[in-house]
Amino acid sequence: MEAAIGALSELGWAGATMTVIAERAGVSRGACQHHFPTRGDLVAAAVEYVGHQQVEELSRRAARLPADGRRTESILNMLAGIYTQPMFAAAAQLWVAASADAELRAQLLPVEAKVGREVHRLTVTLLGVDDREPETRELVQATLDLIRGLGLANLLRDDSARRKKILHRWALTLEDALRSRRGRD
Repeated sequence: MEAAIGALSELGWAGATMTVIAERAGVSRGACQHHFPTRGDLVAAAVEYVGHQQVEELSRRAARLPADGRRTESILNMLAGIYTQPMFAAAAQLWVAASADAELRAQLLPVEAKVGREVHRLTVTLLGVDDREPETRELVQATLDLIRGLGLANLLRDDSARRKKILHRWALTLEDALRSRRGRD
């Protein structure tokens, strides 16, 4: 799984062939295809595997988050870490490839939805909000969309200074909006 993600993030979809992935994993191409008949099958499994690992890591790191007034900003920075790792670069390569490949898109959509739901659920838990209310759910989704966009900006160059400023400002905005929502409940 990690060999597939590494190949995707470094070589893109076109370069991450079954042969390259098998070599990186230290197995034969036949062994690789025995478990994953197509490259799409392997990549979808790798995305799900690594996505699940990332959510588990976030859960572990969440236990060390501050409980003070900087908690929201700490949560946002922690989440942004997902989108600045090689896994995100690999996912971006896949999204681009899947936009023109119906078979790959069909394999990735359910995996992407599952990982997205897990990250959304974790974010709701970390923020301590109830997302059954549509506006709160939209605030959480806007937060994740913003962070994903910042991750895309980081693919071409180190964007950490700008990202830090934006996440600081969004944390203040999000706290105000969520406080306002709680006041209406």
